[in-house]
Amino acid sequence: AKPKSVTFFDCWGPKSRGVHHLWWVDGEYVHMASGAPDFSPRNQKDDQCYRIIDVKNIARPTEVGRWWLPGTRDGDPEAPPPRNPRYDTGFRAHNTNVYPQRPDRAYVGYIDGGACVLDISDKAHPKLVGRWDYQPPFPGFCHTVLPLFSKNLLVVSDESTRPKAEDWPKLVWIVDAQREDKLVPIATCPLPSVKEFGRKGNGRFGAHNLHENRPGQWFSEDIVVGTFFNGGLRAFDVRNPFQPKEVAWFVPPAPKKSPAKSIQINDVLIDERRILYTVDRIVGGVYILEMKI
Repeated sequence: AKPKSVTFFDCWGPKSRGVHHLWWVDGEYVHMASGAPDFSPRNQKDDQCYRIIDVKNIARPTEVGRWWLPGTRDGDPEAPPPRNPRYDTGFRAHNTNVYPQRPDRAYVGYIDGGACVLDISDKAHPKLVGRWDYQPPFPGFCHTVLPLFSKNLLVVSDESTRPKAEDWPKLVWIVDAQREDKLVPIATCPLPSVKEFGRKGNGRFGAHNLHENRPGQWFSEDIVVGTFFNGGLRAFDVRNPFQPKEVAWFVPPAPKKSPAKSIQINDVLIDERRILYTVDRIVGGVYILEMKI
């Protein structure tokens, strides 16, 4: 009833846009995609790196480690990565997931840098273990890297960022991770027709967020649930990872007064009671559903 601030961790900097994603599930470390006062990218689009913040003393959060794609920071000895002139959305961290099943690993979607698996057993010195770099030929924006530990798989989602499917395809990939240093794509989840949804309204169409199996929430390594903007919310059975099957979907009508003129389903979370929450990106509000699969 009376929230009050405990502390503030400042991520301002002359070349920082601040924080995007953060992950905090163990009560001890925040893993986040963020700029920093002392991080200067070679290209302004690359301004967010992966940062690890110790919050065991919540009143004194302290950075203990960071990682960025070599070649993206001023002063790096490595050459800068080649850029795609048509789909240049930046080489920077996006989602930064760390799970209790593998606390020594960080699963990072690095936008145009692809899907990265980091060894964080020494949090002061994160190391790249594996990277699946598929952009180009695909149009970029690796969003989420979701491990399915019992299957040695990664589920990797892109993010559609342009209207009317101008950046199609934006997919949900199934990646074999038996060898973390040799990540191999083996399938994609089936999506609704781009002809049906791609030009529907003025909004986006393609993949975005996934339900991420956070501790304390509904957990499944057989069913993957994701959002697809005007393609709505969709669930896939991945028990046969070579042939994922769509098993459920939810596509509400366009919200009144939406400038997109279509639904723009943006994020999804499923709680421990199998109650699902999903939201429209613009004006549609929150939709609450019950899982039946």
